[in-house]
Amino acid sequence: MRKTAVPSNAPGRPGPAAVLCGLAGWVPPRVVTNEELAERLDTDDTWIRTRTGIRRRHIAEPGQATSDLAVEAGRRALRSAGTETADTVIVATTTPDRPCPATAPLVATRLGLAGAAAFDVGAVCTGFVYGLATAAGLIAAGVAERVLLIGADTYSTIVDPLDRANAIIFGDGAGAVVLRAGDPDEPGAVGHFDLGSDGAHEDLITVAAGGSRRRASGGQPTHAQPTYAELTHGERHFAMRGKEVYRHAVTRMAASARTALSGAGWTTGDLDHFVPHQANLRILHSVADDLGLSRDRCVTNVDARGNTGAASIPLALADAMAADRIRPGDRLLLTAFGGGLTWGSCFLTWPELTLNPQPERITP
Repeated sequence: MRKTAVPSNAPGRPGPAAVLCGLAGWVPPRVVTNEELAERLDTDDTWIRTRTGIRRRHIAEPGQATSDLAVEAGRRALRSAGTETADTVIVATTTPDRPCPATAPLVATRLGLAGAAAFDVGAVCTGFVYGLATAAGLIAAGVAERVLLIGADTYSTIVDPLDRANAIIFGDGAGAVVLRAGDPDEPGAVGHFDLGSDGAHEDLITVAAGGSRRRASGGQPTHAQPTYAELTHGERHFAMRGKEVYRHAVTRMAASARTALSGAGWTTGDLDHFVPHQANLRILHSVADDLGLSRDRCVTNVDARGNTGAASIPLALADAMAADRIRPGDRLLLTAFGGGLTWGSCFLTWPELTLNPQPERITP
């Protein structure tokens, strides 16, 4: 049975809450349409839209790394919050610049935050929700006063461009929020988390090679450690067993959402918006249907962004806010599912925020 620890600064007194005070999204300028993909894959626009709901996605240019996208989103989130400082930087990503070191310290330094605590969170597409919980814990414990949390992924660097099943789904992007210490009853306070995992299904979403289990290069190979040349093409790239992932995603996200709502004393009728990880439109609608939510309460931008991994929820929030769909006082439930398997949910009441528009270009 899962137990939730509530950090405190004094016996019987909960610590401060993590309050959302800044938000921004960033996607690289290059747009890849379904028609462009159809030129190299055995598919067409109708097939892609019918199965995923995706019309286009943004792809990083050669030379653009995850940290480049994270810095752009982070800078704008700080500006949205009306500050230039944060004492902690968290980057949720599946595609770090390097296996070692973490990407967050570089991002912090490039943002002028050298000296801040900085680390990565690896929970695949659930990374942003796990990052929110981590930031909330640091703030509640009094370890941090202001946290910059960035979800950033460049799936184009790990997905085989000729993989018909996955190349159509993923896009690149970054989304960031700033969280400050505040009162648990004020708008923007993030709370009532539900987090979970099931490593028995780690093989459903994976990049097989590149870690200590199957080394992509380096080291002395053993009978269980093939050389890089011996690895198959598929082992070097992202792989996903779609039908099984679909089933787990709908089940886990709906169950996690219900647990978070129960902890908050809410029902689905109390919600103004449901903001899930933007996996694909069929999954999002299936989760909404399972929860008994009308689909018009499900915030989506997957048609224009694709699946951007850990960036998808903050990007969806930024796009919804820019479209004036989410307004102060609205009650939101965030839910995600990713490799691991991992899943998580939390809720908040939307605060007053200033959103900075995306500029025309990004400089790697």
